[in-house]
Amino acid sequence: MLSRRALLLSAAAASALAPTRARSQAESSRPHGGNEPQTVLRLHRRGIEVNGKPASVYGIQQPGGAFGIRTEVGTRFRVRVENRIDEPSLIHWHGLTPPWQQDGVPGISGPPIPPGGSADYDFPLRFGGTYWMHSHQGLQEQLLMSAPLIIRDQRDRPDQQEIVLMLADFSFTPPEQIFAELKKGGKMSSMAAPMTGNSPSAAAPPKMKGMGPPGGATPAGMATGAAAKPDLNDVTYDAFLANDRTLGDPDVVKVEPGGRVLLRVINSSSMSAFHVDLGQLDGELIAVDGFRVAPVVARRFPIAVAQRLDIRLAIPRAPAAHPVLAVLEGENKQTGIVLQAGRAQVARIPDTASMASPALNLDLESRLRALKPLRPRRADRVHTLDLTGEMGGYVWSINNVVWNRDVAPLPLAKGERVELIFVNRTPMPHPMHLHGHEFQVVEIDGKRFAGAVRDTVLVPPGRRVVVAFDANNPGFWALHCHLLYHLEAGMFTTLRYV
Repeated sequence: MLSRRALLLSAAAASALAPTRARSQAESSRPHGGNEPQTVLRLHRRGIEVNGKPASVYGIQQPGGAFGIRTEVGTRFRVRVENRIDEPSLIHWHGLTPPWQQDGVPGISGPPIPPGGSADYDFPLRFGGTYWMHSHQGLQEQLLMSAPLIIRDQRDRPDQQEIVLMLADFSFTPPEQIFAELKKGGKMSSMAAPMTGNSPSAAAPPKMKGMGPPGGATPAGMATGAAAKPDLNDVTYDAFLANDRTLGDPDVVKVEPGGRVLLRVINSSSMSAFHVDLGQLDGELIAVDGFRVAPVVARRFPIAVAQRLDIRLAIPRAPAAHPVLAVLEGENKQTGIVLQAGRAQVARIPDTASMASPALNLDLESRLRALKPLRPRRADRVHTLDLTGEMGGYVWSINNVVWNRDVAPLPLAKGERVELIFVNRTPMPHPMHLHGHEFQVVEIDGKRFAGAVRDTVLVPPGRRVVVAFDANNPGFWALHCHLLYHLEAGMFTTLRYV
């Protein structure tokens, strides 16, 4: 069944895109030079076990069983997606910069792939790094319709082991029911009990978190001070997964004592942010969202929804088990994997940490510096995007407008330097994602700096974050909050080259 957003997108784009859609799939299947074979990805149903219970989820796998894709920078992305589920679907290549017709957003880049159908993709890979792929159709992402997309480059040294850690939130409740409960709960006025970011309201519907601002002090849609405690974790999940497993039966990865590891962390969760805890290991953060940064050494790193971290680890020479944990923002729930060096015993790790983690903030973001920043240049065009919304009815918006087919795209022109000013006027954090372009974080709360190059940036409550990018990929592009149910509820807009 098509979601409300997919129907709106299809209606909005139908007349303008119909001729282009037909061409784009035909063009993408033509040879474009290079000898790369076509990779087949199959969308299918699969079963996993979550805390001892069977669960039916989606998957994106190659015929040989590999999840997602690992490829090389400088090659072409030649892929055929075969839809083997019983509903339409379309896959977005998160963080890549394809021609807009191949971006994988229903109704913008093209129509969804019908059951039994397929679509071909062919475009150059301009840069390497850690990326991922996921469905942009309805709420399929919540059912784990996602997979790694790794593009190897010079950071992938032959003397190191590569390990992918893919985080996800999981519920046995169907996502459509979750969304319906959120909308139902959002209609409630002030909660009877004060709420914090890590405690549910007694009045909330089953499996849903408190739906009002902390303590009921600040109505949604109004500016909050930077010191105000944010409202976190709309949904109470049944489990948090690391590589499809919980800590009750974790993924144990054998590593060489004294060896080196490149840990690629992907937060594919629908709604959940984490703090990645390396325990006693010192991690060297070398890239975020695929792009290199001046190294930052720490044992704990924040990761918002849809973001990625590349962390280098030096494994001690003594045999030992090294848990790599992800602690849920604002709570003590955790998931993770275990790096087993030598024949070390692997002890059972509880799925709750000893104490709740804090809310994600911008402390690390303000320290990050791109190794290849944008060339300094005055902005040719600036768009201000107030992140707005109401908990009543669970309505989320941009500039107080819930996205619909009548909302005009934000204009930009090829060759321009564009700045996007995000101002969060809600009590909830929003990870904002721009399609088809990488951007650089250039300001936080009025302080200019040459920050990280990214595709997804977190905007906490009451904060102002400015990003800049070069308009170098003409087309029609999505811009949205990457919290799945916020996106579905209307925190979405588009940009179009004029």
